[in-house]
Formats: sequence, C-alpha cells, structure tokens
Amino acid sequence: MSKSSRRPNREAIKEQRCYKKSQEKALRERQKAEGLVPRKPPALPNTCSSYTAKTEEQREREEAVTGQLCILRRELPKLLQQLVKISDPRDPIKRKHNLTLLLLYGMLMFVFQFSSQRKVNKVMTRPQFMGNLPQFFPELERLPHADTLFRLLRDIDIEHIAQTHADLIRRLIRNKKFRRFLINNCHPIAIDGSQKFARDTLWDENPLQRTHGKGEKSHTQYYVYVLEASLSFRNGMVIPLLSEFLEYAKGDTDNNKQDCEQRAFHRLSARLKQLFPNLPIILLLDGLYANGPVMDRCRQLNWQFMIVLKDKDLPSVWDEFNGLKPLQPKNQLEQPWGIVGNASLGSMTLNTSIPGRENANA
Repeated sequence: MSKSSRRPNREAIKEQRCYKKSQEKALRERQKAEGLVPRKPPALPNTCSSYTAKTEEQREREEAVTGQLCILRRELPKLLQQLVKISDPRDPIKRKHNLTLLLLYGMLMFVFQFSSQRKVNKVMTRPQFMGNLPQFFPELERLPHADTLFRLLRDIDIEHIAQTHADLIRRLIRNKKFRRFLINNCHPIAIDGSQKFARDTLWDENPLQRTHGKGEKSHTQYYVYVLEASLSFRNGMVIPLLSEFLEYAKGDTDNNKQDCEQRAFHRLSARLKQLFPNLPIILLLDGLYANGPVMDRCRQLNWQFMIVLKDKDLPSVWDEFNGLKPLQPKNQLEQPWGIVGNASLGSMTLNTSIPGRENANA
C-alpha cells in the first residue's frame, strides 16, 4: 500500500495564500498607523538598450575589462615571483610550458568561471579568444591543454600555493583594501561546509561514507566534504581563505564515528590563527555551531562571532528564555524597521524580550 502524500491539497494551498495575504495586509496597516513607510526595491527598467552604436558598447566593455586588468597587473608580478619559487615536480625533458605560465593559466580558469576542463579546452582555444588574450597577458603566447594543468596540480605541493594565496590576502589587508567593509573593526569570515562530489565506489581511503536506502536496496556512497573559510563582505564580495577536508581517519574510529564539521572547525581555526595571528576577526556561522565548545574556542582565540540560532537549536536555552519572558514583561528591545521622517530604518517593527536586560529600548 502506497504512503499518503504529505503535499497539501489545492484547498489547503489556497487557505495558506489567503492567510499570508491577510498577515501582509495587517502588517501594512500597522506600519501605516505607526508612520512607517516600507522600503520598496527599485523596479527593473523596462527600456531598450542605451547604447546608440557598436563603438559605444565596445568602449564600455573595454573600460570594464581594463579596470579588472589594472588590479591583476598590480598584484600579478608579486604573485608570480612567489609562484616561481615552487619546485616543479614534472620531468624537465618533457616540459613544454614553464610552471608560472601553467599556474597563471589555472588562475584564468577560475577568473572566467569555467565549470570543467572540457569547457576550458573548448572556449579558451577559440581564435578570437586566442587573439585577445595575449594582448592582456603577453606571457601566454601558447596555451597549454587543460589536462597538462591537471597533471601538474596532481603532483605539486599544494601547501606552497596555499601559502602564496595567504600572503596575497595578507598584503591586501595590510594595504587596508577591505577597511570600508569591516564589522566592528573586524574582518568578517564565514565558515561553512559543502559537499564537492560523491561516488558509489571507494577510490581513496580519505572520503566519508553514508548508506542510502534500506534492506536489500541499500548501498554505500562515498563523498568528499570540505569546510571552507572565506572573507564575506556586505557588498557580496567573497574571497576564499582556507579549506579543511573532512577525512574518515580523522574521526573517532574507536567508536566508529567519522570526521565531522565540529572537528574540522577546530583544525581550521588553528590554521587560521597561525596564518593571521593578530588579525581582528568576526566569524559568521550557521546554527550547527551554536554550542559551547565553538564559543569557547572563539573566546580563546579572541575572535568575535555571529551565530544563527534557530528555534530547534539549543532547546534548553529557549526553554529558559520562554520561562523568564513572562517574569520581565518590560524587559524588551524595540527595533523599528522602516522610514520615519528622513531616517532609513527598514520595513517593520519588532518587540523582542531579552533576558538579563531591563528596559532596553533602541
């Protein structure tokens, strides 16, 4: 017998829509009564292109490319000076491209956001692309094959490349390039994990494993999971810093437990502190890290932190909060969101009780 569907029927969906519209209407009336004006996002223009000629469009595209190349040309010489110090693991007799050219070629793959090696071979070998690229990068007289770069990265010492990347970030921080994006004079660093790929066969001893299905239809799947730390600024710019791979052997093998994000966080935080010992940092974490050991770790390293606390996280804290809330009805934080006069404040008003603070109004 098949299971009953959990998806709501058409009548239930209509009721949910009606309820949502009624709540939105009540919120608008409340805002209007309090003198708040909701902030509306700017509408997309419904006009035709403003370019009047091909030369005008070409000139604007060239200005955009030139602006990006100015940054690359300013930082690239210092970066290449460090990359040339890395030992080349290839056979000297079979080399057709030097090490710095291959690494520069690899950086361009990420700059142009190619999704695969085949896409790189298909696009970067086009006649027009090959004609334009040497004008900006004279070092690339002849482009290598993407498989050549793959074989190099397979055998090279990745730690040297990671150290070169860290030195570049340290140089940008020293030159105060991110000063206007700081939070409480701290550099915001987001830490989160992501799965890269999964396979049904075990190709290495390090991947994690999980079981799909039940009974005879169950099968084991092996996957690669990485914990990544990145500079995340409010303008949407994200700059990767460090990556920590989760490995099966680094878990609690005695109790048959694999590696997890909590364990990888402590390893990643130690590496981050070693690379940037005096950098003021504020960590941006999701609800998985809402626990005592992570907070103690941040305090030990003198880092600030912002952690998302959902309703299902730390239930004992929520029970204490809900128990103290009726005992202190005046202990509230009122935060208006909207536009009052000439002040821009958001779009709604929130009243939130906060235990331990009396008569706190903002």
